[in-house]
Amino acid sequence: MADPKDIVLEFIQSKSKQKSKFYFNDLAALFPEMKMREAKKIINQLVSDGVLEYWSSGSTTMYGLPGAGKQAGAEGEE
Repeated sequence: MADPKDIVLEFIQSKSKQKSKFYFNDLAALFPEMKMREAKKIINQLVSDGVLEYWSSGSTTMYGLPGAGKQAGAEGEE
């Protein structure tokens, strides 16, 4: 089986033309055989490693590649 981190990264990159941010449930759905807690650990590790970043609207948290999306420029990020 492929590395779960690679699966998440490949999914995000394959959808990057349509979306730059994803809900936790979108990413957790990639691992139907895992419990939510296990999927959360994988996604949080990707954030810790700097591969993904959190994005929050204040009411919800999403995940995306660092610097990707329209919000990055609007918030002064490079």
